[in-house]
Amino acid sequence: MRLQRIQQTFRRRLPQLCALCELPLTAGEHHWCATCLAHFQPTPRCTRCGLSMPFSTSQCGKCLQSPPLWNALYCLGDYAYPLAPMIHQIKYGRQFWLMPPLARLLAQVIPSPAPLLLPVPLHWRRYLYRGFNQSDLLAHHLSQTLAVTYQSKLLQRVRATPPQEGLHKRERERNLRKAFMLRERPTAKHIAIIDDVVTTGSTISQLCQLLLEVGVEYIDIYCLCRTPEYHNQ
Repeated sequence: MRLQRIQQTFRRRLPQLCALCELPLTAGEHHWCATCLAHFQPTPRCTRCGLSMPFSTSQCGKCLQSPPLWNALYCLGDYAYPLAPMIHQIKYGRQFWLMPPLARLLAQVIPSPAPLLLPVPLHWRRYLYRGFNQSDLLAHHLSQTLAVTYQSKLLQRVRATPPQEGLHKRERERNLRKAFMLRERPTAKHIAIIDDVVTTGSTISQLCQLLLEVGVEYIDIYCLCRTPEYHNQ
């Protein structure tokens, strides 16, 4: 958080440029110019799984046949340009100044925010190596924008696992068995799990199961990106 404040202070002293095209911003524009902001316009999706659809629907055919454990998923877009490189800049380039404006854009597509946000946790070894949890950063800024509570320690990762990148759905599920625990029973019945990218849903399904077992009734997923289905096979 200290590095993020330093970055924001430094950027305020520089000429204001679009975070995508790097052209000067005009009066009333913030972070992105009007042309680049069009990249973030909502596209038709299934409200349940969050995957892109030809038209918006509350539940696609796949969700009707085999619904996920969560009730709704809201995202900014697919894991593609311009969101994918921005997430890489945050995750590997420590460009934390990108997170607040992305969180504000995400807040605009959430119709009825959950009163409690829980970020997907990192194992302590991964946290020490990386120095931050991008899901926790997103949950922090999202909670401020939505005026709701977030708890960073309620969910805990108790088993270190190999990275999920490159694994197929069944491999991801095996990789995550007994990897998480719930430190205490949440008081809210409506909870949102926060992650930067949802790919197959294996991680959030494990966390949903923990919450449902202690009486949580409604679970949202708020993420920056949803990986298109053809990448999840």
